[in-house]
Amino acid sequence: MQKVNITYKDQVGTFDKDTTYYDVSQFFGCSEAIAVQDGNEVISLDTKIKKDTSVDFLDVTSLAGYKIYQSGLKFLFYLSVKELYPDCEVSFLHSVPKGILSEVLMPHNLTSEDVSKIKGQMAKNVAQKLRFVKYNLDIRDAYQYLKEKEENEKAINLQSINQDVVTMYRLRDTLNYFYTLMPYDTSVIHRYELVFLGRNRIVLVCPNVVSGESVPEYVHYENIVSNFMETKKWLRKMNAPYLADMNQLVSGSKIYDFIQCNEILFEEDIIKVCNQIVSSRDVRIVLIAGPSSSGKTTTMKRLSAFLRSRGLDPVGLSTDDFFVDREDTPKNDKGEFDFECLQAIDLELFNDSLHKLLEGEEIEVPEYDFVGGKKVFKGKKMQLKENSILLVEGLHCLNDDLMPYIESKYKYKIYLSPFIPLNVDRHNYISTLDLRLIRRIVRDNRTRGKTVSDTIREWQVVRSGEEKYIFPYVYQADVIINTALAYEIGVLKVYANPLLYSVGIDSPYYNESRRLINYLQMFFTIPSEFVPNDSILREFIG
Repeated sequence: MQKVNITYKDQVGTFDKDTTYYDVSQFFGCSEAIAVQDGNEVISLDTKIKKDTSVDFLDVTSLAGYKIYQSGLKFLFYLSVKELYPDCEVSFLHSVPKGILSEVLMPHNLTSEDVSKIKGQMAKNVAQKLRFVKYNLDIRDAYQYLKEKEENEKAINLQSINQDVVTMYRLRDTLNYFYTLMPYDTSVIHRYELVFLGRNRIVLVCPNVVSGESVPEYVHYENIVSNFMETKKWLRKMNAPYLADMNQLVSGSKIYDFIQCNEILFEEDIIKVCNQIVSSRDVRIVLIAGPSSSGKTTTMKRLSAFLRSRGLDPVGLSTDDFFVDREDTPKNDKGEFDFECLQAIDLELFNDSLHKLLEGEEIEVPEYDFVGGKKVFKGKKMQLKENSILLVEGLHCLNDDLMPYIESKYKYKIYLSPFIPLNVDRHNYISTLDLRLIRRIVRDNRTRGKTVSDTIREWQVVRSGEEKYIFPYVYQADVIINTALAYEIGVLKVYANPLLYSVGIDSPYYNESRRLINYLQMFFTIPSEFVPNDSILREFIG
């Protein structure tokens, strides 16, 4: 039998050719491995080794491993629910902070007892080490299978995939399609929690890149879920709950009308917020926070325009202009500048400026020179009038420590969250993280000349900052505005695809760029000329 040498870190093992990477992972003691990285390619553990190579084993703390873990958890949950309640319908609606929002519809309302049974069944299936068995099916066979299962939206999506073979996975006797690789077996998916929300909804919580191997504590934000469900209800009214429906609007030349309706919906949200601010006698400062690529700039402009139409004088201020000088910027555990933390802002100058403004004094506002790493004063003056209202935009705007000396009654907090309630199908949703990453790739290249590799490399640092400095304060928001448009990925695809294809096979970000390319191929392209000039999407595509 021919032998093959596999190098993992500083260890070398010799194996028979055609040994699976799963067996190799066990040899090296990587019991939590979810997938293997060979060069820049992420492959499943059931792959057989053919040649000498160096590998890395990925667990849930890696971005690729986390996505595979999520898919495996969804499949495990789906199988366990169907084993207990064969006539129910399981849907995965969307991601929520630290979890996956699912819905289980059955003849009776889901109860806490049902959830306990489901969790018990999942534990049994984990203990039995059920294999995720991969099947490479001819696309016609896969299409026919899904049609027979009455999963029509999945079947239609297959027609948008430019390939002859579809990879599906079987768990016991159930075939399913989650657009990712799967773990080797269920034993690795042993860290999770189910949180019952009532109304037939359960949140699946699992470890992630930020939390490491531990399951993070789930914090429920009812305002986020309610906002999401309202927008989802609107999509149903528009007869477009799934990607297949959206693609049909494109191919049927009806997408322009849908775009206009979607833009009006977003504008109505801004008007509602405007009315709440105007009706309040106390509000002097409107604080706008949101993660990267959530559309803070455009939202601030649109809100300012509506406030102006109501007789107010909106004055904008960005916390970014109050960064401390580069040499005074705090550093993280790795010795790198931590531009995301609150102490990266010159809080003394910022609060002194706010105090003077609210007292009617004129101030000089700095502009931060990001190249030189210093605040620069160019003579920009600011003074509030009697009818002025201050709009402050920044990462920390939900955190009361940003301006601790101003009473809460004078502040109105807005959290921006770009989530698309359009589902790919009943078991796969459009990830908020993927949407924001695609937005950022397009914008960074257009406005900052950054490559896809630059953006993906910085992405995890940005994400860590959001987990620390934004999400813990979402509950303090007075209102949440959904800044995503249901149609926008079809437009972004036109700009993102050429950039993603530019990532070479030798790049460490090749696998992530290819994942996004494969993801985007299901979306029909939408001409950018259909997008209104004042759309929030213009912040990214220009």
